[in-house]
Amino acid sequence: MPSIRFYGFDNDWEQRKLGELVDVCSGRDYKHLSEGTIPVYGTGGYMLSVNDALSYDRDAIGIGRKGTIDRPYILKAPFWTVDTLFYAIPREKVDLNYAFDIFQNIDWKKKDESTGVPSLSKTAINDIDVLAPKHDEQQIIGQFFAAIDNLITLHQRKFEKLTNVKKSMLEKMFPQNGSCYPAVRFKGFTDPWEQRKAIDIADYSKGNGYSKGDLTDAGTPIILYGRLYTKYQFAISEVDTFAVPRNGAVYSQGNEVIVPASGETAEDIARASAVEKSGVLLGGDLNILRPFDFINPLFLALAISNGEPQKELAKKAQGKSVVHIHNTDIQEVTIAYPSRTEQDRIVSVFCQLDHLITLHQRELEKLQSTKKALLEKMFV
Repeated sequence: MPSIRFYGFDNDWEQRKLGELVDVCSGRDYKHLSEGTIPVYGTGGYMLSVNDALSYDRDAIGIGRKGTIDRPYILKAPFWTVDTLFYAIPREKVDLNYAFDIFQNIDWKKKDESTGVPSLSKTAINDIDVLAPKHDEQQIIGQFFAAIDNLITLHQRKFEKLTNVKKSMLEKMFPQNGSCYPAVRFKGFTDPWEQRKAIDIADYSKGNGYSKGDLTDAGTPIILYGRLYTKYQFAISEVDTFAVPRNGAVYSQGNEVIVPASGETAEDIARASAVEKSGVLLGGDLNILRPFDFINPLFLALAISNGEPQKELAKKAQGKSVVHIHNTDIQEVTIAYPSRTEQDRIVSVFCQLDHLITLHQRELEKLQSTKKALLEKMFV
């Protein structure tokens, strides 16, 4: 029996082979894909459309056979087809959503038969041992997780929509191709944006010491360069990593702009964030800019990370397996900026957008964690 069950169910679950619950079939190899009305799904999801379907009236579960074996998805009637992967059709008295939950709850990496790219055979899938309840309990479990999946999809779409809105607004609210005028501005602002080398708008310094091995559960907040890629937006107001201070440590004074000094690619490294609070330790692989009063630090972080400055900075990144950017590289980048009042208005818009994006991202992560925990407790 599972740890958590719906009220009224107390029968033992039955030992079954996965092949007894679903009919695992092979897709077609569409060597010459042509436009049509029937969607084709591959290992990465939807590809395009053709005129010939594998199914016109059955729901099924798409299973990636190479590289994506741990990310199944539902194929919905009236018609669909799949390219070079497997699909599983639930057998009689097996609920589709419940079968889909089984596929999500299997540790596929342990079933992997390959030594290189992860892959599975139909035999390996069919031979997996599972425990299953009666059909009526399957239906309730399936409906429950389908509702969670709908919520996850909703927040995922909102997150993606807001991210796309932000990308579009960055392109329109900052000048492009050497122009002194952005495509979109707030009412009342008409003056051309001024252009200066970055050396003329900020003072420069470097962080000092510290690596992942220095992180502790508590202590002084610290920012390491790698978190600029994985955690922070253009404004850093809260820091969730800590270290023990030591001699020579560099602390933020508030409103610094930091640019990573090391990274994997030139495009990734050409980014910036503004540290809004004081007393934060700044790691050694960080370039530190302290803008002059006529530049809003948050605006400068946005300007460096987007448009022409970002492209210019990316070109200056040097290295092969690891690329580097130095303060001298940043100083040569041309920054376009309007009046401080207009800068503040622009920053306000993107702060609000980032707040909404973060809310949906956190809700999405929370739902995904909840689903994972429930899958473990509601299945044997």
